[in-house]
Amino acid sequence: MDKKIKEKISLAGFVITFIGAILFSTKAVIVKKAFADIKVDALSLLAVRMICSLPFYLIVAFYKTNQEENKKLTSRQWWFLVVLGLSGYYLSSFLDFVGLQYITAGLERLILFLYPTITMLITSLLFKQKIAAIQKWALLITYTGIAIAFYSELKIEAGNPNFYYGSLLIFLCAITFGFFIAGSGQLIPQIGAAKFTAYGMTVASLGVLLHYCINGNFTVLQSGGTAFWLYGILLAVVATVIPSFLTSEGLKRMGSNNVAVISSIGPVSTVIQAHFVLGEQIFAAQIIGTMLVIAGVVMVGWKRKEI
Repeated sequence: MDKKIKEKISLAGFVITFIGAILFSTKAVIVKKAFADIKVDALSLLAVRMICSLPFYLIVAFYKTNQEENKKLTSRQWWFLVVLGLSGYYLSSFLDFVGLQYITAGLERLILFLYPTITMLITSLLFKQKIAAIQKWALLITYTGIAIAFYSELKIEAGNPNFYYGSLLIFLCAITFGFFIAGSGQLIPQIGAAKFTAYGMTVASLGVLLHYCINGNFTVLQSGGTAFWLYGILLAVVATVIPSFLTSEGLKRMGSNNVAVISSIGPVSTVIQAHFVLGEQIFAAQIIGTMLVIAGVVMVGWKRKEI
């Protein structure tokens, strides 16, 4: 593979991952807006998100399964896929939605984006994946920016009685999602990005719906009205289906470490969206943090690695 092709593939992976991160970043804003507008509980909102998402994943799963070149998953791959689907999209999403009831969208995204450091630690320790020097510098710059922005939010939200509980839930979400990113980076090259996403998200959707059947408030499905289902569709298509396939394709092209760092643009996007949509304030410390995060993302975008 010549140098020109390698650079083209790396650039495509960067753009795909970047767009996926921006779309994923809309999720917190949509969820907070739904909480404010329709007074829905976290589990019901998560359930309608998965109800509206599941048909897309089933269609892709059916298509991939019936292709001539399709290879059946081994027992080990199935178990790995189930674990990743339940931890990365079911458990992480549930913790995230509950935590968002207690903290701002901007703060949620900042805490959640501790996951790249968790991902790099996991891939380094468990999968013996070397961390490149530029990735270390990019992480340092990116997380310095996130820390500065986080501190400004912390001073304002410390009076919230559920602040620490909500923050803890989002931190646990970051841990489970870090495991998901690290594990998916190992499994996607074996089974393909689209197939992994379709199967994994189907597993996660079924996990959410089972949880909802056991402990959900079924009256909201009828009493929620049109707005409830519109938020569900918006969450499903814009903040779930499209970015999940984009992120998986990015993992296939660039690896979990690069995807983890590039996706750090998410907090920046969420803070800006939360300001204009939810009226959350932006402070000088957030602006400084944003500039540092963007600098770290650009550093990763310049990196060219052989695929």
